[in-house]
Amino acid sequence: MNEVFLIGKVVNEIYFNFLIESKYISVASFYIETINKQIISIKAYDELADFTYRELATGNLVFVYGKLEHDYVKARNLKIMK
Repeated sequence: MNEVFLIGKVVNEIYFNFLIESKYISVASFYIETINKQIISIKAYDELADFTYRELATGNLVFVYGKLEHDYVKARNLKIMK
């Protein structure tokens, strides 16, 4: 398992979708820009997707704990940093 710990700024709006015929109910996706200017795709599912869509906005600094998937990070926990 490839665990990742990231800190970055949200650089786009949060996209939220419901999933049909999937083990997940909903997904929220967005990109963060890290300190060294890398752009990383983040996806959150179900309850974490709801939290992400409600609380995150472009420009927020976030801490992401997750798992590295094919071309994105699957978030397991998110924290908005102040």
